[in-house]
Amino acid sequence: MASLGERFSTEELPAGKSFDVIPAGWFNATIGNAELKKTKTGTGEYIAVRFDITGPTHQGRVVFCNLNIRNASSEAESIGRTQFGDILRSIGLAAADDTDQLVGGQLQIKVAVSKSDSYGERNDVKGFKAMTGAMPSSMPSSMPSAGAAAPAAAAAKAAPPWAKK
Repeated sequence: MASLGERFSTEELPAGKSFDVIPAGWFNATIGNAELKKTKTGTGEYIAVRFDITGPTHQGRVVFCNLNIRNASSEAESIGRTQFGDILRSIGLAAADDTDQLVGGQLQIKVAVSKSDSYGERNDVKGFKAMTGAMPSSMPSSMPSAGAAAPAAAAAKAAPPWAKK
């Protein structure tokens, strides 16, 4: 037996956060983390994205999404790259070459509830749009065209658009 050096009471200790699924719907979110990881087979790569919910309800909750950007399955890669493009457009980036450029980006995510054999219900991210709720009809003139993606990526690496004052 070991003394804790003080008495702990459940009345004084904070309660843990709920890990129950959040309801389906659109939520405001900030990208809290994004990192490149290898697939289990080691033949591909995906971006693991953590979305921190900021409202209108369920603030503080977290939802995850994996974006296949390199995969042996051309269909999985196509879906992942489409989702990545939707995220970039939603947070106002014309291009990205580093996952750190995503962190801090604000957007709306469409959350769905699905069933999992091993975990019961879980949340999946099924859609992305700009925080205003409307996708921009065209890129602002300050955003480079695809031909100027390399300089834009270097500039974005220095400070993402939402960090500029």
